[in-house]
Amino acid sequence: MTFKNHRPAPDIEADPFGERSVISGRREFQLMGGRFHFESDSPEILRLVDAAYEGLPRHRFLPRPPRFRVRLVLAATAGKRKGAPAIRMLNGAGFLGSATDASTFAVLSPADRTALIFVSREMLRLPYHVRYELIEFAVFTLASRSQHLVPLHAACVGLNGRGILLMGPSGAGKSTVALQCLSEGFEFLAEDSVFVAPESMRATGTANFLHVRADSLRWLGRSSTRSIISRSPVIRRRSGVKKFEVDLRRKEFRLAKTPLKIVGVAFLSPRSAGTGPMLHRLSVADTLQRLKQEQAYGAGLPQWRAFSRHLLQLGGFEIRRGAHPSDSVEALRSLLRPGITESPRSPA
Repeated sequence: MTFKNHRPAPDIEADPFGERSVISGRREFQLMGGRFHFESDSPEILRLVDAAYEGLPRHRFLPRPPRFRVRLVLAATAGKRKGAPAIRMLNGAGFLGSATDASTFAVLSPADRTALIFVSREMLRLPYHVRYELIEFAVFTLASRSQHLVPLHAACVGLNGRGILLMGPSGAGKSTVALQCLSEGFEFLAEDSVFVAPESMRATGTANFLHVRADSLRWLGRSSTRSIISRSPVIRRRSGVKKFEVDLRRKEFRLAKTPLKIVGVAFLSPRSAGTGPMLHRLSVADTLQRLKQEQAYGAGLPQWRAFSRHLLQLGGFEIRRGAHPSDSVEALRSLLRPGITESPRSPA
């Protein structure tokens, strides 16, 4: 004979926020310099956490990484109700609150290194958005705020522990060049969210997925990388754009095992190089202007001054479009050679 372990109904008066309830599911991952502890009673949400972070390199900046706590709550099954929706009392990661089962939200306390995420059943039907817009958002924000990292909308690739930041306007081919770097054996750090420690100029990120438009595959020929991508699931961004979501945690790809030491920034230009050189070194003033234009959020943070000072000393470069993305990869390879980007240059 078997017995089912039924949980007693909570006493709303004795424990209105459910603070005495036992958390049944936990995960721990070393991410972006910190140790993240996730807790939830929802197997569905924990599977999304695993999908995001399982198997990633264990990046750290300090011998004793800071610890972070993220509580994830799934709404109860919503039934059809008349009148005002029922309010559910919540607790987790040091927060108290209330929400309806139709609510989805995330609240964060960087000072306490905690986050509480509440996911409605309706939102759970969009697993990509739950992972990307809620779970990864919380991790990025907590890790960057508490460790005073500079957040950048950029890609980052490297060789032998040295990294280069890739920036550029929409249509410049940043994703295509990053994909080509990946297929040619570069160390991959991040697709579009990079976080830099401003004094050491070491960069981290989460190299879990690469999002690729179908038209980028034409440059890969009949390579194994193209085959992997074409078999990957397709996600739809809120803009309506469809992309392959390529899981990078495969033996065919190289992920940066430790934070990369940044040696410069390369701005990808949609302008054709024609018969001229692809690689152009930028002046300090031009580099600074482009940084501020493309990184408006990061440029407003207190740690931006130290970051930009060090980056300007390393140098900024423009890479114009060649006949094939592999031409841009060769330009990046030259920048990552020791001695190329180390010429000190004082800001004007």
